[in-house]
Amino acid sequence: MLLIFLALLAFYVAWNLGANDVANSMGTSVGSKAITLRQALAIAGILELSGAVLFGGRVSETLATSIVEGDRFAETPYLLLAGMVSVMLACGIWLQIATSRGWPVASSHAVVGALAGFSAVAAGWGAVDWTTIATISIGWILTPAISAAIAACFYTLIKRWILDHPHPLQQLQEWIPWLSAALLGIFGAIVLPEIVEPLRQWLQVRFAIAIPAHNLPVVVGSVAAVSLCWVSWRQLDRLPETPADVAPDGESRFDSRIERQLARFQVLSACFVAFAHGSNDVGNAVAPLAAIAYIRRTGLVPQGDFHVPVWVLLVGGIGIVAGLAVWGKKVIGTVGERIVALQPSSGFCAELATATTVSIASRLGLPVSTSHALVGGVIGIGLASDWRSIQWATLRGIFLAWLITVPIAAILGASIFSIVHLL
Repeated sequence: MLLIFLALLAFYVAWNLGANDVANSMGTSVGSKAITLRQALAIAGILELSGAVLFGGRVSETLATSIVEGDRFAETPYLLLAGMVSVMLACGIWLQIATSRGWPVASSHAVVGALAGFSAVAAGWGAVDWTTIATISIGWILTPAISAAIAACFYTLIKRWILDHPHPLQQLQEWIPWLSAALLGIFGAIVLPEIVEPLRQWLQVRFAIAIPAHNLPVVVGSVAAVSLCWVSWRQLDRLPETPADVAPDGESRFDSRIERQLARFQVLSACFVAFAHGSNDVGNAVAPLAAIAYIRRTGLVPQGDFHVPVWVLLVGGIGIVAGLAVWGKKVIGTVGERIVALQPSSGFCAELATATTVSIASRLGLPVSTSHALVGGVIGIGLASDWRSIQWATLRGIFLAWLITVPIAAILGASIFSIVHLL
């Protein structure tokens, strides 16, 4: 019964995480009108859950075993259990407050802050692995910078060679293979090896076909890129000629056919961001639950042999999807419409940069902030196009929310732990 209650508590955290953080995967697509909000909810639901189940274990293991010095709780594992309950409550409460305000805060900040807060109260400052926190904090700083740089580079190339070219439609036809290769190559190199590994092993066991580890992902990725290229060419040929959209000053802003075609690429990039987000941020919701389940099963503090059960990842993945569906609209509006006015071409670049940054972090087991990555990508677009178009007032609110998340979560975690421990 207690484990069911704790699973519901983890679901509550994942619910609030989904309502807040999934805006990072779909906000730019909705803001640029590439897809509707209802379509965004359906796409994100499938891919967030897939990413959480397939790749969510690494980050969950990092959070459950590397922030808190487990040796300090070796004699009192149930004290650690009480602390993990406090972490879930602290994260859920803060994420709910932030979502109600429309702030795209970082759930990774919240969980790390709450873990540090309860550990310091429970076993002293030495119970916190400050080296790991420093490494994660450096990732938080680098994430928006790296994402902004990638997004700015992509958008500068597309603007220079397609959007601002005298013959943009012809240029897009020539660039479709490169865009397809970039989109599927980056994501495929990071994710495909692990997705197709079970198939490679099955072929080897069942039919004695020994395929080198990286050959199958290369073949699958190549076929996917060629297929996307061929489909995109056919779609571009079928698009009716329409007048260019017009900016407020009366000058032609962009060719509608080009933007409609790039909108399709943006939807794919949004899918990759959703998958990357599910693989990274589900750990923020379920790492405490995974640690609690381990303590209840073994009576020991999680150590090197710790692995996250699939049912725990499912709780987190389903909670993320449910939170997005019920309460995700506010933050989607902030990210997609209130930082920089986005078109499909610029939204595609921001999402591709975000997916690249977060997927690499997930493979390394680093709990980076998807919020940082996407906001950084959107800022990169603004700097590459016109820095005056950036809504700095919105950014100030977002940055402030980022700064206060760690101390607020730490205070909440420490306070709730003190109450739970007394009870």
